[in-house]
Amino acid sequence: MLPEGHPLFAALMRSLPAGLIALLLVRRLPHGAWWWKSVVLGTLNIGAFFPLLFLAAEHLPGGVAATLGAIQPLVVALLAVAILREKLSTWRVAWGVIGVIGVGLVVIGPEAALSPIGILAGLGGATSVAVGIVLMKKWGRPEGVSALGFAGWQLTAAGGVLIVPALLFEGVPSRIDGDAVTGYLWLGLIGALLAYTLWFAGIARLPVAATAFLVLLSPLVAALLGSAIAGEAFTLFQLAGFVVALTAMVAGQLTPSRKKVHISS
Repeated sequence: MLPEGHPLFAALMRSLPAGLIALLLVRRLPHGAWWWKSVVLGTLNIGAFFPLLFLAAEHLPGGVAATLGAIQPLVVALLAVAILREKLSTWRVAWGVIGVIGVGLVVIGPEAALSPIGILAGLGGATSVAVGIVLMKKWGRPEGVSALGFAGWQLTAAGGVLIVPALLFEGVPSRIDGDAVTGYLWLGLIGALLAYTLWFAGIARLPVAATAFLVLLSPLVAALLGSAIAGEAFTLFQLAGFVVALTAMVAGQLTPSRKKVHISS
């Protein structure tokens, strides 16, 4: 529905209006160090991620782009060791690999084409959000700031980062029709304002590694919608991939119990 060749402008339209609406609703601005922290988090979670996402979507089939995004749990597991000083969990790394395989079985078809630009964009987007998730767990959320306000800070910061490169390198699309307006409204109100408010509320309540595994739901839901709306049929391999990916997502939320051995004298 969006004009092609304008990933930066699409990212700008998805972030800045939604962020300004959130700020108007909560009427609270960042304070102290949260000015620069909001810019860092907004750039990682949104400002860099959105253009890379649109770029990957333009150069790769949706299935390939979704599978690249599924590497995020693996990146988060490694970053948690480097930034949060957590112990490397072989359990979650193993299930992260299995999750990528499962998503690949679901969404990659025989017609999948590989574009170097698309692959780099997909990997870059997944890595950018992974760093953002880990830093959010490290810094937390300011006391008294709602998830809506936190989302508003980051969306507005992302829009501020994007506005100059979007207008300088791409400009405004020559034609924005009704479908494009509908697409921008959907991405801004539902795909940004509502989605990020819920996402940041959930991140505050979940361990960092468990949060990252939820990204596996995105391509699975997309595949289900493709079946329900576009009439796409599932093969046995795809059904098997669903089971594998969902199993990996659930297993990634768990921590294997370690039985203590008691030695009697």
